[in-house]
Amino acid sequence: MYKDRKERKPNRLIYEKSPYLLQHAYNPVDWHPWSEEAFAKAKAQDKPVFVSIGYSSCHWCHVMEKESFDDEEVAMLMNDAFVCIKVDREERPDIDKFYMKVCQVMGRNCGWPLNIIMSPDKKPFFVAGYIPKNTKFGLVGMMNLIPQIKEIWNANRSELDALGIEIRNRIENLEKRSVEGDLEKNVLDYAYKWFVLNFDAEHGGFNSAPKFPFPNILLFLLRYWNRTKEKAALEIVGKSLRAIRLGGIFDQVGFGFHRYSTDAEWLVPHFEKMLYDQALLVLAYTEAYQATGEKMFKSTAEEVLEYVLRDLTSPEGVFYASEDADSEGEEGKFYLWTEEEIRNTLEREEADLAIRIFGIKTMGNYAEAIRKRNGKNILHIAKPLSEIAQEFHLSFEELTLKLNKILRVLFDKRERRIRPAKDYKILVDWNGLMIAALAKASFVLNEPLYVNAARKAVDFILKNVRNENGILYHLYAKGEKSVEGFLDDYAFLIWGLIEIYEASFENKYLQTALELTKTMIDGFWDKSYGGFYFTAKNTDDAFPKIKEVYDGAVPSGNSVALLNLLRLAWLTREFEYEDKAKQIIKVFSKEVKQAPAAHTFMLIGLDFALGPTYQVTLVGDPDEKSMHEMIRALKAQYLPNVIVSLKQNNEMGYERIEAKATAYVCLDQICMPPTNKAEKLLKLLRLDRQ
Repeated sequence: MYKDRKERKPNRLIYEKSPYLLQHAYNPVDWHPWSEEAFAKAKAQDKPVFVSIGYSSCHWCHVMEKESFDDEEVAMLMNDAFVCIKVDREERPDIDKFYMKVCQVMGRNCGWPLNIIMSPDKKPFFVAGYIPKNTKFGLVGMMNLIPQIKEIWNANRSELDALGIEIRNRIENLEKRSVEGDLEKNVLDYAYKWFVLNFDAEHGGFNSAPKFPFPNILLFLLRYWNRTKEKAALEIVGKSLRAIRLGGIFDQVGFGFHRYSTDAEWLVPHFEKMLYDQALLVLAYTEAYQATGEKMFKSTAEEVLEYVLRDLTSPEGVFYASEDADSEGEEGKFYLWTEEEIRNTLEREEADLAIRIFGIKTMGNYAEAIRKRNGKNILHIAKPLSEIAQEFHLSFEELTLKLNKILRVLFDKRERRIRPAKDYKILVDWNGLMIAALAKASFVLNEPLYVNAARKAVDFILKNVRNENGILYHLYAKGEKSVEGFLDDYAFLIWGLIEIYEASFENKYLQTALELTKTMIDGFWDKSYGGFYFTAKNTDDAFPKIKEVYDGAVPSGNSVALLNLLRLAWLTREFEYEDKAKQIIKVFSKEVKQAPAAHTFMLIGLDFALGPTYQVTLVGDPDEKSMHEMIRALKAQYLPNVIVSLKQNNEMGYERIEAKATAYVCLDQICMPPTNKAEKLLKLLRLDRQ
């Protein structure tokens, strides 16, 4: 081994923009970026291609790099047997999505790192997740695997080719959808019942460890409660949101959510922080606050946005992709505290209070720390603050003031540590989610700072990450845009633009949403059956065109596009958008019926489509007092299926009553008499429930 990696000659990744690829630029593996050059080389040398897909904040990606890709012995075998390609899944989600489907078709456990071995003409025949250097825990190690693959490649080439063709055919067959019937309300009921059965009543969330927050599910359950008034739906949302806010999955000192919890109690997270998690959870907490008025939900949304605006925002006002789990080569080191560190940082009384509030233990407060006897603690709210206040003979207000002081001191102390690495990529799709969250929070929480941040981000993207023909790009890094945009880039950014319009009533953002929607339809819509392809129709590559509908850590582009089209239909009264939305529902109806709980954002769109849906047209000056009263009344209500627009007096036939701000309300296709009274407006929005 070299004493210093930098003494090595860099491989081809040194010229890339992706932080993840640059992390591998000094590996002894002769990495190539994804390129036709690499596949041509494999063909010329008659070698299979080893493709490894990961991302910058992926803990197990780092583990595999350290064990194998940075190891001279493994690298020698890889360079001899393969042409090796490294892919950043966040930079090239099209490649990642296709090979994740390959993994699923081959019946493997799929995650990251995702390692695929294929022929030079891109026929995959082997797939695996994390692979250790040496065989252990039932996993074949790289030192054993590579010679085996080399032998099979030389001896059984025709069988490998046949397997690759079979896999591709199976994926193509999966993508052959026929238009089915409509989805009905019972699909919403089936999904709800599944979540009730799988709800963890003790700890919140669903199923056992590992646990993800699943904000898509919580957003669906809020709408289900709104539709049915089923109390259990709201209780599931409330229990889950409180539990994850109080647990170790939430960064109690610097705010923001870690990606997921390794245990059922939300205590021990994988410590990476992803932009999309922050955005979707802000939306969940904001809507839950609107539905319940619970102050914890409001403060949590504000705390997450404080973290994003402080630590994930570029000087230009757009948002970085993520922060790593590791620092100084150790997962979570930046976030962990010993009892001694707490006592050395705080005054005695404050330290005693912090130790009780955050569940600090001398031996550490989670199993691995106790086993290693390192005394490390994950900060979490260990018991109700009201009980701690009573124990320390404090009022709740006094406790809150002391806690805020403790957090400021701990934050300042922690800032002197070595931070986890940050992935400085600007991804348009994830930025779209954050823009939507900021604008929604601005509207509900009445905070102009948030919509201003959303405006700044979207204005930068439209100026710098779109070309003169209106085509979006997926990535902005090192001052340049690259990789032509995917469906998610359009759908998520359009979502953000609609939210900005509803928060600010600036018509230019609605017009831009319509322009991008046209570009999205022209570039991605399947004219034969309906639905959107993930990649543009004019792209010529080796992958079958796929349509994503499963809602995972982020909702699918088709699910978000469905809701966007429905909202735009109501905002513009141009109902060709609604026709497209109905086609989306029909083309994916079979998959949604088979597993409604796996398509929760699609169900959010279905809930909107089924109605009742309201359109509120406000008429008047946005700065006048009577308009403020109307808007304030709307902000205070949870109205997920209400579309709000603003017109000037006498615009398109809309007129004010008695020179006051006036609301015109339509329920589905029935319009009611206008009103200039906020209380009457709210009554009109409840007619179907009387």
